[in-house]
Amino acid sequence: MSIPGPGGQGLQLTPFRGLRYVAERVGSLAAVTSPPYDVVVRPDGLRRLETADPYNIVRLILPQAGSPADRHRQAAETLRRWQAEGVLAPDPEPALYVYEQRDGRTLQRGLIGALRLSPREEGIVLPHEEVMPHVVEDRADLMRATAAHLEPLLLAYRGKGNGAEGNETSGDGTSKNAAAEKGTGGAAQVIERAIQHEPLLSTTTEDGVHHHLWRVTDPADLVAVAADLRHHQALIADGHHRWATYLRLREERREPGPWDFGLVLLVDTARYPLRVRAIHRLLRRLPPDKALPVARRAFRVREIDGPLPHALERLAEAATAPAGAEPGARNAFLLTGDGRFHLLDRPDPELLARTVPEGRPQAWRTLDATVLHHVLLDQLWNVPDTPEDIGYIHDPVAAVEQAERLGGTAVLMHPVSEDVVHELARQGIAMPHKSTSFGPKPATGLVLRSLTLG
Repeated sequence: MSIPGPGGQGLQLTPFRGLRYVAERVGSLAAVTSPPYDVVVRPDGLRRLETADPYNIVRLILPQAGSPADRHRQAAETLRRWQAEGVLAPDPEPALYVYEQRDGRTLQRGLIGALRLSPREEGIVLPHEEVMPHVVEDRADLMRATAAHLEPLLLAYRGKGNGAEGNETSGDGTSKNAAAEKGTGGAAQVIERAIQHEPLLSTTTEDGVHHHLWRVTDPADLVAVAADLRHHQALIADGHHRWATYLRLREERREPGPWDFGLVLLVDTARYPLRVRAIHRLLRRLPPDKALPVARRAFRVREIDGPLPHALERLAEAATAPAGAEPGARNAFLLTGDGRFHLLDRPDPELLARTVPEGRPQAWRTLDATVLHHVLLDQLWNVPDTPEDIGYIHDPVAAVEQAERLGGTAVLMHPVSEDVVHELARQGIAMPHKSTSFGPKPATGLVLRSLTLG
C-alpha cells in the first residue's frame, strides 16, 4: 500500500533506545517472553508464564492485583525495580531492530521502531477493526503508569517485493535472494544486510518458533529505511486497542515528545505474507441448550461429527461454499460447549435485512462478525458485549475447553479473507472488533520502549 502523489509523508519509523532483558540476569530469554496481552486469556496460561521465570514480561503487561489502579501501580513499580536491579537495561544508542521469526514452515522478518502517530483521516495507518472503550482505558492507564510501550503492534505494508520470498527459506534458513541484495536500497535491503551478521539475541520459545533480533544503527541504513517507508501506508494487523491508546495519550500532551511515537513491528507483506485467522467467542453465561433452540428460529442447525479438527473443516466448507443469490450464503458458525458440535448456517434473509445496519458496503454487511453480533448476539440471544458475558479467544481448543468448564457456549468462527480486510480499511470502514487475528505475532519481551529514555 503506497501513499499516492509526490511528497507524501507516509510512514515515519524512527530509532529508539531499546530496553531489553540482560540475558545473564534471567533464566533464559525464552522464559521471560509472552504472547501479546490479549492472547494470554486462560488463567492456567497466565500462571504458567508467571512461574516460568520471576521476571517474565507478563508481570508487566498483565499484572495481578486487587483493583485496576493497584495493577497498574504494581506494573510501574516492577518495571522500575527491574531496571534498578539490572534485569532490564537500555541499549547504548538509538536503533531500529530487525526481527525474525522462523518455525521451519514460516519465515517472517520486519523492522521494530518508534512510528510517528497519525490519525485515521491522514490515511497513513489504517485500522480495520472497531475497539472496545474499556480495553483502551485499561491499556492507557497501564501506559501512563509505566511510561513505557511494553509490546510492539504488528503493522503490515506492501513494499516493492524485490523478489518476494513468500515466506520461503533456503536450507540454512536465510532468504534465497539475500546474497543478491547488497546495494544501499530500501528497507528490504537493510534487513537482508543486517541478517548476515551475528544476531543481537536469539531464543527459541516453547512453541518451537526461533526468534532473532539485530540492531541497525548505521546512519546510511537509517536514511535508506526512512526514504523507503515515507512512500507507504500500513494496515494495523494486530494491536488496534494499543494504537487507539497511543493516539489517546498523545492527545493528552500538548508539547511534542516521545508520546508522539508508538512501538511497532512493520512487516512487508509483499515479501512475508501474514496469516489471517479467526478470533472465537466464548459466551460465558449462555449454555448451548439455551442458545441452540433460539438459533433454530433463524438459522439451519445441524449436529456434526467431531473431533474438533473435523468439525472445523466442515465449518470451512460451509463458509467458503460458492455464494448463492441469497444474502448470508456464506455465513456459518460452529457452536459447542456441550461435548457436541453444531453447525449454524443459512441465516434467514429477511432477518438479515431487518437487523444488519444499512449504509455500509456489502462486504461489511455480510461479514460473519457482523451477522454474529447484530443478528445472533443482539437480536436472538440478547447477550451484551461485556467482559462478563463475552470472551475473545484466539485458540479454538482453548475456547472449547473454557466453554465446557464454565457451562457456556463457544462460537467458533471462520477467518475472513485478507483482501476483504484491506478493501474495507482503504474505504475507512471498521470491521466489528476482534474480527481477525493476523500473525505470526511478535513475542512480547524481546524489546521494550521506555518513554523516559533519551
